[in-house]
Amino acid sequence: MPELTAGRLLGTWQPDPYALVLIVVLGGLYAWGVARLARRGERWPVARVVAFAGLGLGAIAVATMSGLAVYDHELFWPAAVQNIVLDLIAPLGLALGDPLSLALKALPPERRAARWLRATVSGRLLRFLTFPLVSTVLVLSSELAIYFTPYFPTALRHGPVHELMYLQLLVVGSLFVLPMLTREELLPSWCSHPVRALLVLVDGLVDAVPGIVVMTSGTLVAGGWYASQHRPWDPSLQQDQMIGGGLMLTIAELVGLPFMIAVFAEWVRDERRRTTALDARLDRELAVAGPAATAPATAAAVPEAEAPQPELTRPWWETDQGEVGARFRGER
Repeated sequence: MPELTAGRLLGTWQPDPYALVLIVVLGGLYAWGVARLARRGERWPVARVVAFAGLGLGAIAVATMSGLAVYDHELFWPAAVQNIVLDLIAPLGLALGDPLSLALKALPPERRAARWLRATVSGRLLRFLTFPLVSTVLVLSSELAIYFTPYFPTALRHGPVHELMYLQLLVVGSLFVLPMLTREELLPSWCSHPVRALLVLVDGLVDAVPGIVVMTSGTLVAGGWYASQHRPWDPSLQQDQMIGGGLMLTIAELVGLPFMIAVFAEWVRDERRRTTALDARLDRELAVAGPAATAPATAAAVPEAEAPQPELTRPWWETDQGEVGARFRGER
């Protein structure tokens, strides 16, 4: 392999058949759902489409087919960046696209697929896996298991295991992110938007742990493999691992801010929806109560002169007893 430079990192690509199939399937299903809603005259937000396709599927493509994938068997730090992109950035983009809501809207309710999807979303297994404490532990244990067990060296030696590791990172990351931004029924009833914001803050601290551990560990991650691949232009194995851990830590903390912003934006949208629904309910109640409220007054035929008059609010200068009020009234 030639020396890794910024130009080669950005300009070198290699196809990954498994990742391509996943991207095509997810993108095709999402496009089908958007087109189906459009045929019914319903509009799906463009921002969600851009987030799903650009940030979500785009991150999967970059992690599995860009220069990161080309050099992940030569250096540790490209592999570390790959993993953190699949674990944090890609799930965030997919969740912002809200694919579950799109599927539930696009699928006819009578279809078996729609019934299966609703049963899965409300099922005990998925609710357990997306419970905030469980999903946070899964994300942390998944990262640590990859780097401090024989899992990662085995993945470097065997392509199918490597692809399985990619899928694991993507799925485990989505288990935490997806409920926080989209499906409320996947979370406990006490998990309100303020609690979600707190959980995202805690998750940001937890996501920093793998990077810190990798960066400061005296044990080389897949040291035997990378020692056998060492080139004259490579940094030392320890320096390579420190760079990888530092990049993991940096990316994890950078992703935490847009994740928090997305949670607050969803909080604002939910409050607007609640306010709109409350206003509509009050309007309906007033419309129903209006005729009933005026009927007794009509039946009693109270003379206008005898009817109680509403108290009028007088200007301040008519009631003010000071000098300024007197001057406004023209008394002085």
